[in-house]
Amino acid sequence: MAEFYYDVAGIQRLGKLIELKGEVAGAYLNFDQKVFAEGAIPVKYKELMAVTAAHITRCPYCIDAHTQKAEAAGATPDEIAEAIFVAVALSAGASLAHASVAMRSLWRSSLPLRRLVHSCRNGVFLSA
Repeated sequence: MAEFYYDVAGIQRLGKLIELKGEVAGAYLNFDQKVFAEGAIPVKYKELMAVTAAHITRCPYCIDAHTQKAEAAGATPDEIAEAIFVAVALSAGASLAHASVAMRSLWRSSLPLRRLVHSCRNGVFLSA
């Protein structure tokens, strides 16, 4: 992986974590191997899903690893690019969905004004 904002060798620092908690790390690695094994979903599609998920979770090490694994499993550059755009669409969709929180906040902060406008439109004048 080329160097970007994350240190390329940074992943190697996980060795200390594995040294400290080898049993837990081993259980994780065993689980990971089982998840990505051939099954009802072919490995190629699992790796394309992982490329999408890695972009959503923004893990550069995962992006690098799963892009390589997807290619090794037979995914084409076009398929990998589409998987990335699925992530882009989902991320944009999440931002749009979260806009409802901002809109609710705006609604709440302007609620007294909205009540006054509603009351005035209906001929009812309320004091604040």
